[in-house]
Amino acid sequence: MRDYIPINKDSLPEQFEIDLANETFIIEINYNQTQDFFTIDLYDMNRNAIVLGEKLVLDIPLWGDVTDKRLPAPSLVALDESGQTKRITFDNFMVTTFIYIDDISDDESSEVSI
Repeated sequence: MRDYIPINKDSLPEQFEIDLANETFIIEINYNQTQDFFTIDLYDMNRNAIVLGEKLVLDIPLWGDVTDKRLPAPSLVALDESGQTKRITFDNFMVTTFIYIDDISDDESSEVSI
């Protein structure tokens, strides 16, 4: 099973460091209350922007249309493994819908330490 990134949606915007494929990145999660969607900003450890304002879309890997060698090796993708969600909303984010690290290499499921 995939690891997911724990996010406190009630504390957005939230910024944190995360280790992905032996590299450390800074991720910031934002919420657009007017349109009910989330965006993600990705920075390197020196706080240089890699991608800003990437909209979180169900079942679509983040940064899939961006070509940049600084991007993390494993894909990050918002999924609802229960199959209940049609689109990501504030109500279902971190309830049935999570941002998963698509790096399946074993049968264990756990949270990523940040």
